[in-house]
Amino acid sequence: MAVITHVQRRSRLAALIDRPGGLSVGTALARARENLAGLEDEARALIAARIRELTAMPAETDGDEAQRIERAYGAVAAILDAAGPFGMDDLCQAAVSLCDLLDVAPRDQPYDWRIVAVHAQSMRLLAPDSDTDLDARAIILDNLRQVRDRRLKAQA
Repeated sequence: MAVITHVQRRSRLAALIDRPGGLSVGTALARARENLAGLEDEARALIAARIRELTAMPAETDGDEAQRIERAYGAVAAILDAAGPFGMDDLCQAAVSLCDLLDVAPRDQPYDWRIVAVHAQSMRLLAPDSDTDLDARAIILDNLRQVRDRRLKAQA
């Protein structure tokens, strides 16, 4: 019987990881929070602009449905990207709900744009600068979940 032996080479990455120095996790997180704080105003402005864009979409009649749906999806994705790092969880939940519905939207027939209008208005109420209280936020999110679940079930 032959015995095969392998000489394991230590990777450069493993050597770098084992080397002392660098930042502690706490220090790295603190620096990341400081860096993000400077971007929060810009994120809020982007969120407001994308919500306005979504609000205007149901009234549009130009362009084909597939392009309009893709534009709506892009606006919602931008909201998610901007809201996620700042802990705007309610807004992210509403955006994910709309993404789920846009994912399954038929591209070859007219879309029910009332769904986008409802989600856009809800996102306006869930935005960080709104004065919507916690109970109302929970009700809004629950209603959006119900809309999403009904629409997904109807399309299945």
